Amino acid sequence: MNRIKKLFEHKSGNILSVFFTAGHPELNDTVEIITELAASGVDLIEIGMPYSDPIADGTTIQASSFKALQNGMSIQTLFDQLKGIREKVDIPLILMGYLNPVMQYGIEKFCEQAEKVGIDGFILPDLPMAEYQAFYRKTFEQHALSNIFLITPQTSEKRIQLIDEVSDSFIYVVSTDSTTGRTEGFNEQQVAYFRRIQEMGLKNPHLIGFGISDHKSFSDASAHAKGAIIGSAFIKALEKEGSISERVRNFVHKIKGLELQA
Repeated sequence: MNRIKKLFEHKSGNILSVFFTAGHPELNDTVEIITELAASGVDLIEIGMPYSDPIADGTTIQASSFKALQNGMSIQTLFDQLKGIREKVDIPLILMGYLNPVMQYGIEKFCEQAEKVGIDGFILPDLPMAEYQAFYRKTFEQHALSNIFLITPQTSEKRIQLIDEVSDSFIYVVSTDSTTGRTEGFNEQQVAYFRRIQEMGLKNPHLIGFGISDHKSFSDASAHAKGAIIGSAFIKALEKEGSISERVRNFVHKIKGLELQA
């Protein structure tokens, strides 16, 4: 069974998903960041594929992508780095990025390589649902790869129902109509939106992302979903002083509200 599905079957709430950009801060940090996140108790990892022309990323993730590309990161380099990752971690791994570089790499080749290194799914925000269903779904499914769709406060109930019907792992609930890292905490309008999603009785679980940066916002989001996704705050933590191990462990413990270990 796909590791994402297993996760949601065996954990009922407070699922912590962390996003980072592959190749940042340094080109070869990718595997160490993944292993340290898994060792620190994160439930799911989203590995960002840097792209020069993002549409949903705020300034922090844009800057990390720019640095990663300068460092020499590419889709092939990432797959080369991920060879053997399943000998180190059993945590669900998702590749997140944009469609253009994936198409340049080749969809079939991309799926083959992803399955080969042990990836469980993709988040490609600019992949239209109609295109996915017509051209890509069969290939994704042949390689046991889930496609995770995003919904926003502006997504219609009809489209949410369609996304739920097409999805087979979880739905990414974007908390705001802003880009990543632009807001902190949730207002009444956002909470009402979260409740509306909860009350729809969707067959797929959902995680809330965008605007989550600390223990309180993680707890608040988890009260309205199976858990939450953090990206920009983690990338900022990776840019602080100290070893990768220290930076990852300290960040995850703060998000979980745990006392730091010596």
